[in-house]
Amino acid sequence: MPTDSSHQALAPKIRLEKVSKIFGRHADQALDLLAQGLDKKTVQERTGVVVGVYDISLEIAEGEIFVIMGLSGCGKSTLLRLINRLHEPTTGKVFIGEEDITAMGARELRRLRRNAFGMVFQSFALLPHRNVLSNVEFGLELHGVARQARRERAQQAIETVGLSGYEHKYPDELSGGMQQRVGLARALAVDPQILLMDEAFSALDPLIRGQLQDDLIAIQERMGTTVVFVSHDLDEAIKIGTRIAILRDGRLVQVGTPQEILAAPADDYVSAFVRGADRTKVLTAADVMLPLHTFAHLRDSPRALLRKMQHSGFSGLIVLDNQRHPLGYVELRQVIEMRDQTRLERSALRPLPCATPEEPLSELIRRSNVEGSPMVVCDTKGRAIGVIDKTTLLAALAQQGETDESAAATSEQTAEQPACAEPTPNESAQKPPSGESRVSMEREDKS
Repeated sequence: MPTDSSHQALAPKIRLEKVSKIFGRHADQALDLLAQGLDKKTVQERTGVVVGVYDISLEIAEGEIFVIMGLSGCGKSTLLRLINRLHEPTTGKVFIGEEDITAMGARELRRLRRNAFGMVFQSFALLPHRNVLSNVEFGLELHGVARQARRERAQQAIETVGLSGYEHKYPDELSGGMQQRVGLARALAVDPQILLMDEAFSALDPLIRGQLQDDLIAIQERMGTTVVFVSHDLDEAIKIGTRIAILRDGRLVQVGTPQEILAAPADDYVSAFVRGADRTKVLTAADVMLPLHTFAHLRDSPRALLRKMQHSGFSGLIVLDNQRHPLGYVELRQVIEMRDQTRLERSALRPLPCATPEEPLSELIRRSNVEGSPMVVCDTKGRAIGVIDKTTLLAALAQQGETDESAAATSEQTAEQPACAEPTPNESAQKPPSGESRVSMEREDKS
């Protein structure tokens, strides 16, 4: 999963302002009913229109992978096609950088699409009579690029997607995954600023899909392309998405990082939507760590440490230096043995594992089983910023189980609703409860 450290710092590459798309002849009437709060199904029954999306405003930063999710018919593909005006907005504005593309004429729009956009669809859409190299350079050919130049750029794109050696193969000689790589290479060959991908990997088997997801992340990091990716697969969105937008019946419900959406779903619909997500691959040390308030210094006397342990209820303390660098862990038994000494001996300290804030929960669980706990979370300068022990990890796992059970129970309650209705669980995922009284970060933990 890419980091999202830049999406708020950079100016938006794509900006939508109150964008709606209504298919049909009574769009104004439909918009009035939607503004009154009527749902998509009711509006469609009353007016005969099809509601694509309604009143969507969002910003997508340059260089992020932005995933659009939702149930079938929620407006994902419509929203994607509004970004480059393959669909004309009924109302609202779409900006690419500082350009309002809803105000562009046909010639300007064609220029923008040629220069700024690449598209990859679920169907591979390869030309069967052209080989891989010829398919990849097809877009450049339409752009009028000279033969030698387009051949070189196509070859570079083929190498980027890992198809070197297949340049002269034809589509019917390739697997589905390889055909989709050709489609991706064709989009990348034109060096797009923005790559629009509509269910691009959905038709592939899980193993190939996972490989292409990894490739997309690596390519995006290397090229810095802004990617807008439509998916119905939550695990896929979590894996590749810098941020995720969740739609329901044409309306935008929530936008956030995978961690934000899993930790604080906007409503019951989002809670149901993210039910079953593997939080161990999403949550990080920064998400589950607890603040380190009570700790020891080497200059502390053993009797002072005993008083700290008595007041805190801990049976061990993390020892830090003056710059908050962790030195180790001292247990109550050792402090009692040294109680008549004036200073804590460094040789009494047990080595302490350290983690980075970005380390995933799955890795923290593995390490705690191998290296023991507590585990100190340190910043880039090696300073302690938090602590994690097995109680913390178990609380995070228990929270996932409680959330899934609650969402499942609510889904069963809504099973009798019409097919157009979505499940609405009554519990949302929460961040594991914090509080120094719960953590055993300075307790002896030998399990």
